[in-house]
Amino acid sequence: MGGDLEPSRLLFAYRNGIFPWYSEGEPILWWSPNPRMVLFPREMKISRSLRKTLRRGRLRVTHDRCFSTVMRECAAPRMNHRARERDAGTWITGEMLNAYTRLHELGYAHSVECWTGENLVGGLYGIAIGRTFFGESMFSRVRDASKVALVELCRQDYELIDCQVPSEHLMRLGAKGIPRDAFLTLLSECIPSEASP
Repeated sequence: MGGDLEPSRLLFAYRNGIFPWYSEGEPILWWSPNPRMVLFPREMKISRSLRKTLRRGRLRVTHDRCFSTVMRECAAPRMNHRARERDAGTWITGEMLNAYTRLHELGYAHSVECWTGENLVGGLYGIAIGRTFFGESMFSRVRDASKVALVELCRQDYELIDCQVPSEHLMRLGAKGIPRDAFLTLLSECIPSEASP
């Protein structure tokens, strides 16, 4: 608990399997869950409907075109379609937006965006160190947009995508929980010491 979100502290934390997760007005809380949810890009499950979406090519995909906007979209309240109400919001605070934008400027934080025309309709963002991508959040304004962004991420040279905590959505796409010790061993293999972006 505590500390700050300076780039050096954040990068040290990620290299050691730790990430910040807290709400506005709380002290900074640091997490290293056990088990750890991960996705091995070669094991991503692409459903028939997602394959159809990819074949149609209606979503244009870009990288790092509007990082801060993707973060803000991930932070926006979302519609809970089952309850037909809006969630109050997410854990992405203004302090986090500033810190991760700084990491983006330094070449460590990245976004994948999905567009229909000039409208941003989905995307994701996270931290890349070595051959590991630490996924932070994703959003969709149209069906499958965040999934298309994840497929694009899996086509990059990453060996490991850290999904942090269990989610049914990610498990359907092939993510699975592994023991923290196994995760830390994978990190040591995928992140060379003093890795640069």
